[in-house]
Amino acid sequence: MRRLSLLFTLLVLCAPAGAQSLDPIVVSAMAGTRTPAMAAMVLRGGRIADQAVRGVRRNDSPVPAALNDVWHIGSDGKAMTAALIARLADEGKLNWNSRLADMLPDLATNMRPEYQPVTLLQLLSHTAGLPHDVSDMRFFSLFYRDKRPLAQQRLAYVGRALTEAPVAQPGTTFSYSNTGYILAAVIAERITGTSYEDLMRREVFGPLGMTSADFGPTPDGQPQGHHDGKPATASDANPMMFAPAGNIHLTMDDWAKFCLDQMAGAKGKGRLLTPASYRMMQTAQGASSNGLGWGVVDSVLGRKGPALTHAGSDGNWYAVVVLFPQSGNGVLVADNAGEDMGGDRAAKALVQAVLPTLAPAK
Repeated sequence: MRRLSLLFTLLVLCAPAGAQSLDPIVVSAMAGTRTPAMAAMVLRGGRIADQAVRGVRRNDSPVPAALNDVWHIGSDGKAMTAALIARLADEGKLNWNSRLADMLPDLATNMRPEYQPVTLLQLLSHTAGLPHDVSDMRFFSLFYRDKRPLAQQRLAYVGRALTEAPVAQPGTTFSYSNTGYILAAVIAERITGTSYEDLMRREVFGPLGMTSADFGPTPDGQPQGHHDGKPATASDANPMMFAPAGNIHLTMDDWAKFCLDQMAGAKGKGRLLTPASYRMMQTAQGASSNGLGWGVVDSVLGRKGPALTHAGSDGNWYAVVVLFPQSGNGVLVADNAGEDMGGDRAAKALVQAVLPTLAPAK
C-alpha cells in the first residue's frame, strides 16, 4: 500500500529566486533528482501568472510532458473532498455537528464507542482520533481485486476501520487520517444515494469547469508516476475506492481553478460555497492547526501568511500547493516521482525558490 503524505514541512533546499521566468526554476529544482517530469504554476493577484513543464512522461520514453497533461495530486485532493462536504452542508443535506453513530446507524453497533460521537467537522480536521489507515494490509489489498461498486467497497473499508482502536481520544488532538475522509465520503454517499465520484463531478468539478479532473492513475499517453527507478504499475498506487483521501488527477489549469476559487472565497467572492463554508475550510479547527483539507499556517519558510498548504503523494507522485488568500498569490507543483526518486525534494525546491516572489518576509 502506498500511503498518502502528511501535511508537509518544507525543506530549505535552494536559494531564493527573484521574479523570473518559471522554466529555469523548474530545471534547477529537478537537478540532482531522478524526477522524470515536473509541472509548476504561479498565481498572482487571483490569476495564473506563469506556468512551466519540463521532462518526460515516462523515464523509459523520450515523449515530453506538456502543459495540458494531467498530474496526480495525492492528498492535495482532500481539500476538494472537504469542499464537496461543505457544499452538501450548504444545501442542508449534511450537518457539521451530526454524530457518526447517527449518520451511519447500521455501523453504530459494531463501531468502537469512542467513535460514536465523532462529527463531520472532526473527520475533516483530522481530530477524530482515527488511525492513518486500516492496520490490516491483507484486508486492504483485497480492494485491488474488488469488483463491487466503489461505494460498497468504501462502506466495507470503514466498517473495518471503525473497529480499530483510536490513536487519540476524539476531539483532543491532531492525528492525520485518510480513513476520516473516506468516512466523510461514505456519509455523503449514504445521504444522497450517489457515489462520491458522481458527487464530485456534479458538485465540485462541474461548477468550477474542471473538465480534466478524474480519479485513479493517469491514463496511458499521460505522465505516469514512478518509483524504484521505473514507471509505476496499478498495484503500486492506491485502489480506486481510496479517492476521497486523495486519488485525483487533473491538469494544472484545473487544479488552479479550484485553488483560485478557494482564495476568492476568502474574500467573499467564491463560486462554489457560502462565505461561512470557505471560512470554515480555511480556519484551524479545535485541537488541530488544520482547517478542512488545508494546513492553516501563519508563515511558510519565513514568508508572511496566513497561508493554506498541503502536499500529497501515493508513493509514485509528489504534489505541493501553497496559497496566500489575502493577496491571491500561490504556487502549485506536481511531479511524477515518489520520494525514493527525489520527487519530494524537487517539488519543495521549486516552492522554496518562488515563495519570496509571492509573500513578504514575516
